[in-house]
Amino acid sequence: MAPPERDQPRADEREVQGHGPIGGDMFLVLGGLFARLRFANLTARRKSVVLLSLFSFINGCLSIALMSLVALATHEPFIFPSLGPTAFLFFYTPLAPAASPRNALIGHLIGVGAGLAALLLFGLRHAGPAVAVGVNGPRVAAAALSLGLTAGLMVLLRAPHPPAGATTLIVSLGILTSTRQLTILMVAVVLLTVQAIVINRLAGLPYPLWSARRDTP
Repeated sequence: MAPPERDQPRADEREVQGHGPIGGDMFLVLGGLFARLRFANLTARRKSVVLLSLFSFINGCLSIALMSLVALATHEPFIFPSLGPTAFLFFYTPLAPAASPRNALIGHLIGVGAGLAALLLFGLRHAGPAVAVGVNGPRVAAAALSLGLTAGLMVLLRAPHPPAGATTLIVSLGILTSTRQLTILMVAVVLLTVQAIVINRLAGLPYPLWSARRDTP
């Protein structure tokens, strides 16, 4: 007897499982926002590379602009290099576990902790940033250790978030070292995560409030 045919996914399931012309799920976010705004003609063109590029441009500007407004209002530096790749990940592959709020927050927290631990271990907490004072043996060791710790702990805790690798280097290279600076960095990550939740939910995506759904154990 011939084996039963595998059930074919429904049209809507194929849409969610598919990828746009540049990969990822950004076209789902764009299409959802167009549908929410009742732009029927644009909804049908949600896979246009030009529209996806324009959305990336506008959303990138918006993400950093919001951080900048908070920085101006509070007179605190709420803009950090590692926020850029996190923002892109939130909207390029919003349904991937790495883009979930859980992974973003835990990943950056691991990066901060690993970077700080490496500074303390090699006595570099008050040594100044590597771009100003130069690179020596202890600094190389601190950077290597911090990145290794970040990667290992993210895997151990099942919370991979690639931009956290940039965060740990920002710390271990001495660019941000004070408790106040590191606290502000984490607050900025929280604010960016809230923005991701609002926009992705507004687009109608099943974006998690905390952890992405796991289909496999």
